[in-house]
Amino acid sequence: MNTEAAAAQSRRTLFLRNSAFLAVLGPGLVVMLADTDVGSVITAAQSGAEWGYRLLLLQFALIPVLYFVQELTVRLGIFTGKGHGELIRDTFGKGWAYLSVTGLSIATAGALLTEFSGVAGVSQLYGMPRFVGVILAALTLLVIVTTGSYRRVERAALVMGLFEVVFIAIAWISHPNPAAMAKGLSEIPFASGNYMTLVAANIGAVIMPWMIFYQQSAVADKGLRPEQYRQARWDTGIGAVLTQAIMASILVAAAATIGMTHRHAPLDTVQQLSGAITPFLGSTWGKIIFSVGITGAGMVAAIVASLAGAWGWGEVTGFRHSLEHHPREAPWFYGIYTLIIVASALAVILIPNLVDLDIAVEVMNALLLPLVLGFLVALAVKALPAGHRLQGSYFWIVAAVSTVSACLSLYGGITSIPGL
Repeated sequence: MNTEAAAAQSRRTLFLRNSAFLAVLGPGLVVMLADTDVGSVITAAQSGAEWGYRLLLLQFALIPVLYFVQELTVRLGIFTGKGHGELIRDTFGKGWAYLSVTGLSIATAGALLTEFSGVAGVSQLYGMPRFVGVILAALTLLVIVTTGSYRRVERAALVMGLFEVVFIAIAWISHPNPAAMAKGLSEIPFASGNYMTLVAANIGAVIMPWMIFYQQSAVADKGLRPEQYRQARWDTGIGAVLTQAIMASILVAAAATIGMTHRHAPLDTVQQLSGAITPFLGSTWGKIIFSVGITGAGMVAAIVASLAGAWGWGEVTGFRHSLEHHPREAPWFYGIYTLIIVASALAVILIPNLVDLDIAVEVMNALLLPLVLGFLVALAVKALPAGHRLQGSYFWIVAAVSTVSACLSLYGGITSIPGL
């Protein structure tokens, strides 16, 4: 009887622990899946196509980089109960807060142009006009956010983001050569300028300004409490591993296919990318599976980036900015969200060639990242309670990771300017 009672108690304890974790799960996983956006997919594919498996090890080395930075947003959100913009305003003043949210707006605009361009490419992949996919995506984003609570929006984002898992299947079906993979892992051509540019591009794309704003605001809006901090860190850690596994899979698929035959083939559009990395699936299934993955990547990133922008302005100005409020109760918050979505969708529909604009936004994002990371580390030192403040050896680790990420982001952005 005692044994049976102990076993029953053990099952109850396990159930409660799992329930507690599932209740917290969301902000970290969503923001990490959004990190593997359309631009990141193209970067990973180009890395595999041009350099085979030589950039594969980097994808796994970036897992702690992602975790160290985004864990700070969890800590700040849980122990202050405030979003990123609000905390900057209360700690450093309105001037710095407006500077930060202005940079966020630029980064958000760039992200949405990239994501909507990806969805437009999927439309063209099926022979439809680009505006069809963009309009459907914009309407979906508006309906999801304006008709749901935070938890409903989070669930929708998770479902769409998990479509990216198909890239892992694509990598498996591409039958990568284990010997070639092992050789690529041991070869690091530091002397090549092109190789180092792609290194910088991969590292610079790991941390986006809107990721930091989103996760801290999501943690606050979800109402996570200090006793849930441990589970929230696991949420972030699992997300970091999953998103880099997806990036590695895209790289492997490209290396195993186009990297073995046409290393310098262009990979700038969804059509080119789909045709390059899905030959083992056949044209029909390859197109379907790839379009599911790229659409999921674009949509979850669009939700995260646009909500980060709306939350950021709401936090800095002080108007209501929670998904728990009805649109009539928080008109400015939902108005800004709608404006971000509609303006970005129209830009992608009306401007036929966004390459130059994408490059300009990429450079601007690179210039903004040092500011964003600087604020994040400063807040972790100054705004947190004494017991959870960033200090000691962990401070130096995070400071080093942030400095390297910011410098390589600057390098990647500036070297992407034509003629430099």
